Amino acid sequence: MKNPYVPYPVQIADIAIENEAKDIKTFKLVFEKEEDRRTFQYLPGQFAELSLFGYGESPIGIASSPTEEGRLLFSVKRTGTVTGELHNSEPGRPMGVRGPLGNTFPWPRMEGKNIVVVGGGFAFTTLRSAITYMLAPANRKRFGDLTVIYGARSSGELMYKETLQQWENTPGLRMIVTVDKRDDAWTGREGFVPEVLQDIAPSAANAIALVCGPPIMIKFTIPVLTDLGFSKEDIVLSLEMRMKCGIGKCGRCNIGRKYVCVDGPVFTCRELDGIPAEF
Repeated sequence: MKNPYVPYPVQIADIAIENEAKDIKTFKLVFEKEEDRRTFQYLPGQFAELSLFGYGESPIGIASSPTEEGRLLFSVKRTGTVTGELHNSEPGRPMGVRGPLGNTFPWPRMEGKNIVVVGGGFAFTTLRSAITYMLAPANRKRFGDLTVIYGARSSGELMYKETLQQWENTPGLRMIVTVDKRDDAWTGREGFVPEVLQDIAPSAANAIALVCGPPIMIKFTIPVLTDLGFSKEDIVLSLEMRMKCGIGKCGRCNIGRKYVCVDGPVFTCRELDGIPAEF
C-alpha cells in the first residue's frame, strides 16, 4: 500500500486563467511516471493535496473526470502561501499530488436517476468533474436527464466558459447559467441560484440533486429542493471545512464525530442532521 503521506511527482503541463480577476486558474497536471498515472484511480467528488516543495500543500477538489485520461485538472483560487506560489508557477514546474482523498458522489445510487446539478461560484470544480463523467459516451446511458444550474456573482466570475457553451448545445442536458447581477457583458439570465432553481423547478421524481457552492448559497438552496419534493437522502452536498491533512489526523476539519476529509467531503442532507449547528 502506498504511503498516504508521500505525493506522486507531477508536472504542470498547462495553465488557464478562469476569471477576470485572474485569481482562479486551472492547472493541468501530468504524472512523471506512467505507473503512478495508472495507480491514481479516482471518481468525481474526491479531492487531492497539491504540494509545492518548500511551500507546503493545500487540499483542492479534482476538477477533471477520470474519463479525461492522461491529465488531472485542479482549479485553484489564490488565497494563501501555497496557492499564491502555485499561481506564480509556469508550465514545466514539478510539484506533488497526494491522493485521491475523501469519498465520492454516490455513483451506484445515481444510476438510472435524473440528475440535478446546482453549483455556485468557485465551488463548481468537482461538479464539472461529475458532469463531464456523466456525459462521457461510456457512461451517458447509466443516467437519465441532466439539469445543471450554475451561477456566479458576475459574468467575469463564470468558470469554464468554453465548456459551458458546449454543454448548452448537448442533447439531454439542460444547462442554465445565471449571474447575481447583470452587467454590460452579460445578456443571459440574472438571479441568485436558489431563485433560478425555484423558477426552473426540476422534477424530484426519480431524481438526485448534487449541490456545491458558497455556504450561503447552500443554505438557501436546500429549502427550495425540499419544497420541490427532494428527500434529504436525495440532496447530496459537496462540502469543505478547514481541511488540512486530508487523512483525518490533524483534526482541523472535525465536526462532532465526523471528519470532512475522511467521512466527506460528500454528504447527504440526512447525514448532516446529526452534525453540530456550527457546520
